[in-house]
Amino acid sequence: MEKLNLKPFETTVIGHPIVQRTAPKVRVSNGDDKVTNDLKKIVQDNVKDGMTISFHHHFRNGDFVFNQVMKIIMDLGIKNLTLAPSSLTGAMNDVAIEAIKNGTVTNITTSGMRGSLGEEVSHGILKDSVIFRSHGGRARAIEEGDIKIDVAFLGVPNADRCGNANGMYGEEAFGSLGYALMDANYADKVVLLTDNLVDYPNTPAPINQTMVDYVVEVDKVGDPDKIGSGATRFTTDPKNLKIANLVSDVITNSSYFKEGFSFQTGSGGAALAVTRYLRKAMIEQNIHASFGLGGITKPMVDLLEEGLINKLMDVQDFDKAAAQSMKDNKNQQEISASWYADPDNKGAMVDQLDVAILSALEIDTDFNVNVLTGADGMIRGAVGGHQDAGTAKLTIICAPLVRGRIPSVVKSVGTAVTPGDSIDVLVTERGIAVNPNRPELIDQLKNVPGIDLCTIDELAEKAEKIVGKEEPLKFDDNTVGIVEYRDGTVIDTIKQVKD
Repeated sequence: MEKLNLKPFETTVIGHPIVQRTAPKVRVSNGDDKVTNDLKKIVQDNVKDGMTISFHHHFRNGDFVFNQVMKIIMDLGIKNLTLAPSSLTGAMNDVAIEAIKNGTVTNITTSGMRGSLGEEVSHGILKDSVIFRSHGGRARAIEEGDIKIDVAFLGVPNADRCGNANGMYGEEAFGSLGYALMDANYADKVVLLTDNLVDYPNTPAPINQTMVDYVVEVDKVGDPDKIGSGATRFTTDPKNLKIANLVSDVITNSSYFKEGFSFQTGSGGAALAVTRYLRKAMIEQNIHASFGLGGITKPMVDLLEEGLINKLMDVQDFDKAAAQSMKDNKNQQEISASWYADPDNKGAMVDQLDVAILSALEIDTDFNVNVLTGADGMIRGAVGGHQDAGTAKLTIICAPLVRGRIPSVVKSVGTAVTPGDSIDVLVTERGIAVNPNRPELIDQLKNVPGIDLCTIDELAEKAEKIVGKEEPLKFDDNTVGIVEYRDGTVIDTIKQVKD
C-alpha cells in the first residue's frame, strides 16, 4: 500500500515548491539475458505478496497484457497486491474483479474505471479505497515516491533483445508511449511484453535498454482496432454536433483565437468533434495554431498535414490514424505524462495551453465538474487529463443539458474532480454560461449571433424543469474512492452506494 498524503484541497494555485524525486532500484545487467517466452517464470521470480504492479492503457479496450499477467499471478496464489495502472479499461474488468474477490488485489490507484468493475468497487468490493489521480497527478506521485512500482508489465508492439522499444511499429502499433514512460523510468523491475522481436538496436527507443529487465515474447499484446472506442469514439449525434459547433464559435469569438494559439481536446464525442469545426474557422481567418496537445486524433493530424498547426505534442493516440502519423511526421512529438502535465516539474506542456475543450458527466452551479461518477453514484469514468488541462487560459466544458432523464447541469456535483475555479465556459445545446470570474469573456461573447448567454443557475433550472427534481442518493459510510487533485491534495471522496 502506498503512503497517503491526505491533505484537503485548497486552491488550484500550486506555486513553486521544491520537491524530492525518487529513483528506481537497478538490477545491473550486461543486457544479454533479457529475452524469454516464459512469462510465468518472470512473474514467479519477481512478483511477491504485497507488491505494487503497474500496466499502461494505450491499447484501451484492445489490451491483452493485463489479463495474461493477472491470470498467472492468480494461479500462483500471490496476494495483497496494489494495482497501479495508468487507467483500467473495459477489457480488464472481468479479471480485475476476480483478482479482487480472491484477495490477489487489495488496493488500486488509477485514473478511472468503468462498467462492471466500477459498479463492483462502488458497492465496496475492494478492501481499501481506490485512489483516483489525473494523468499529471499520477506522474507526480510516481516521481515523488507516493506510488512506488515494484514491477511494471508494459505491452509494446516491438522490442529488441535488450529492451529498446517504441509504440510506432508493428501490427499492434498504438503510437505514443506517454503514460508507460513513467513506469519504465521509475519501476524497480520493468518487463516488456511483445509479439514482435526485432533486430538490435531498435530505434527510435523512448523505452530503452537501460530501463528494461526482461523482454517476454507472447502470442499477441493487443488489438489496435479497439483503441478508438468508448469515450474516444467520434460522435454522429446531432445534439453533440450542435454543441461542438457552438464551442467552436466560443473559441473563435474569444481573444484567444489568434495566430499561434494552442489547444487540447479531451475525450467525449462533442469535445473531439470541435476540431473539425475549428478547422473551418482557421482556414477562413487564416489562423494557425502553434501546437495541439494531449490525446491525438485524426482531425488534429489533418490540421498538422494541412499546415494549420505546427506541432502535435502526443501523450496518447486516440485512433490508428494518429498512431500512424506519429511514425511518419517529425512534427508529432511523443511526450511523457510528466512532460504533459506533472504540476511538480520545471514546466509542463499544460502550463502553455491557451484553450482546452473538455467533457463532463456533471457540472454544478459553482462550475465544479464531475467526470468520475454517474447520477446513480456509480464509478463510471476517469479523471484522465481533465484537471491537468483545466489550467488552460480558456477552459470550456461541453455537455448536453440532459442525457435522457439525467441532468448534466446540477446544483451540486456528486463527485468534485475539477474545481470550478478552473472552468471558464459551459456550452450546452440550450445555452452557454460563462464563469462570473471571467467578465471579459462575457463581454466578448454577449453580442455574438447564435451564442445564447445565460447564467449557470438558469441552465440548472432548465434541466430541472425537463427531468424534475432529483431524489438525493443514499450512501453507506464506507469510502470506496479518494479523488486527488493534481497536486496530491484530496478534492473529494466517493462513498459506497447503498443497495
